Amino acid sequence: MPTFTGASTLTDTSLGLALGPALTPDGATLRAGFFHGFATRPQVLARGLLVLADVTATRYVHYTPAALRDPVLTANGDRLRAECFSACNGVYARLDLLGDGFDGGDIGLGTTNVDIGTTMRRQLAAMRRSDLLHLDVGVAGMTLSQPGTTSVERPVDMPDRWIRALGNTAEMHRGLRRALDCDGAAARRFLAALPPVTGVARNGWLTADRAGVRIGTRPVRGAVHVAGLHRLAAAKRLLPHVQGLTVYGPADPVPGPVAVELHLPAGRLTLGLTEEPWRGHSGEGALLPALAAPTVMEDAELISAILAFEPVVDVARLAREAALGEGAVRDALAVLASSGRVGWDLHDDAWFHRELPDDPGRALADNPRLVAARALVADGAVTAAGEDEWIVRTARGDHRVTRSPDRCTCTWYLRHADRRGPCKHQLAVRITRKDA
Repeated sequence: MPTFTGASTLTDTSLGLALGPALTPDGATLRAGFFHGFATRPQVLARGLLVLADVTATRYVHYTPAALRDPVLTANGDRLRAECFSACNGVYARLDLLGDGFDGGDIGLGTTNVDIGTTMRRQLAAMRRSDLLHLDVGVAGMTLSQPGTTSVERPVDMPDRWIRALGNTAEMHRGLRRALDCDGAAARRFLAALPPVTGVARNGWLTADRAGVRIGTRPVRGAVHVAGLHRLAAAKRLLPHVQGLTVYGPADPVPGPVAVELHLPAGRLTLGLTEEPWRGHSGEGALLPALAAPTVMEDAELISAILAFEPVVDVARLAREAALGEGAVRDALAVLASSGRVGWDLHDDAWFHRELPDDPGRALADNPRLVAARALVADGAVTAAGEDEWIVRTARGDHRVTRSPDRCTCTWYLRHADRRGPCKHQLAVRITRKDA
């Protein structure tokens, strides 16, 4: 179980974020120092961290405050990223603090947990725009903050569902399109009109108009559906600092996952929402198609060895160095995503590296549909029934799977269609076709 090196602290001029054991390019260390310098936008930093604390302490389905969890922080050399999920797992939040938001220090490399306790939240809320804030991410920061205060170790486990959710979030976001943009004034009007987190859940179709963002009740061309607009309410803390807004949604105007990106001085805040408030990122099955590739586990092991904490993963470079096709690299990155090793940045339209403990068996353990599909293939249950059509035999009867369109006659598909990932019969056909 990881433990923090001390308690997070904040004085009038210094913020010290207590770290858990960190994974760096040189391995695990208890004394990792990722950054040491001044924040050029202290109030943006403080309020951004408060947004993460609000999200992770909230259940958005039948609103209920929850016990705090600790965001995952990754230093990528040119930026700091802090990520978390809501207590209900239906909201993903990431705060990107870019290099020009800091002065007087270099951003290192590594991933760890960050402690944002109750006392820290109260002190962050009191931060003023003109305050001087010195940021220490690591042990050095703690020695500068509140001298004489007794350090308190606090054990922290990252919730297991967060690992699954990080992978699914990356794959879900990778399939989204940039749907609309608006300037700071329009973005602030949109945020101000959002229902409170404790209010009645509202759905809406977001479209761009002359005033910025309009919340409609019906789908139109280019619209993005948001289920549970109250799930964006935490971002209101940053209202005075918002310089613009970008909304990402499915390629067609249909309900699906959505992401809202707020542009901030020297930073960005991304909020990712599942298709429905009651659905969590950890159970979406978005990675299953990529995990069905026959050599994907071996490819993922090779790609894992040559990742280098890139803020933007260069797929072409990985393909050259690993002597793999770019499609195989993308499938391998999906396996690494299932262990939280990589994420997807919508703004950069690229993967980024976060270093979490590697667990090659997680891809199967967290995806029982994939295990069942491989068992069907091993039993010879998949037979071709025509062009782009297969019969999958099971103990409960046969199921017909077609391609173009990709459908199955099983109960799972009839209930979920393609919104929760493929069923085990579709996966079995994918595995069979790739082995053929």
